[in-house]
Amino acid sequence: MRRRSKGPSSPLPQRNGIDPVRVRLPEDPGKGWASVGEYLVDRYGAAVGAGRIEEMLLGGRFVGTDGPVGGDEPYAAGRYLWFHRDFPAETPVPFAIGVVHRDERIVVVDKPHFLATMPRGRHVTETALARLRRDLGLPRLQPAHRLDRLTAGLVLFVVREEDRGAYQTLFRDRAVRKEYEAVAPYDPAVELPVTVRSRIEKERGVMAAREVPGEPNAESRIELVEHAGGLGRYRLLPVTGRTHQLRVHMNGLGLPILDDPVYPVVREDGPEDFARPLRLLARTLEFTDPFTGDERRFESRLRLSGPA
Repeated sequence: MRRRSKGPSSPLPQRNGIDPVRVRLPEDPGKGWASVGEYLVDRYGAAVGAGRIEEMLLGGRFVGTDGPVGGDEPYAAGRYLWFHRDFPAETPVPFAIGVVHRDERIVVVDKPHFLATMPRGRHVTETALARLRRDLGLPRLQPAHRLDRLTAGLVLFVVREEDRGAYQTLFRDRAVRKEYEAVAPYDPAVELPVTVRSRIEKERGVMAAREVPGEPNAESRIELVEHAGGLGRYRLLPVTGRTHQLRVHMNGLGLPILDDPVYPVVREDGPEDFARPLRLLARTLEFTDPFTGDERRFESRLRLSGPA
């Protein structure tokens, strides 16, 4: 099979740790785009407004391999353009990222609560990826997996793009042993340890995932570590990685994780309460390194407040 060309390199540097958007002008199937500006308005005008596209063109925000592109330039299918999108206004997450390990191939960090792993939706520059690229001077850094924004703990990043696939494969093939810790109510009537298997589905645009009848697609081992004052500290060992899996399984046992804004009840939308983080921590990662064959084990340096 012929390998598809990656195309030319971007003439624009990253901005705040974020890559520019690359656009390849498509073949014109009867659209009648006479100019570059007409195409850009057709493609992006509905999202940001035709006036904004024109402002960006006048400001030299769209760039080709030879420099800024004018809106009146003739349309040419196959041409590459780059631009930096307008970043949304974001509330800074007031917690630092801790570097647990760094070598020539990987960086393992402690992601704080409330910080997204990578740009998505309204979280762009306030993400672990953007921060680390800037702070560590590693512009090609990429995550090997993703940790939920509200969950704190270990995330593995890959320094070189050519190494990313090997580490992603470990997570895809469930060759990484992950251990989480949670603080939740203690109920002596709930028999632990227990292995929970269920089918979890999450609809697009709906905040909460839910357990439904059918073939199980999610499995978690739940163990009680200690309890005091009506609270328990739990060890959670996920076998699979469904969205919100541990939160859904703990809630299904009647043990919703402390300060969860979604389970059992979706909290009304509003400003983040940084004083009430979800009490869920990705504590350990263990795997066999795909390049050296070494057994690797990383442990979070973060701690959850819990049973006294």
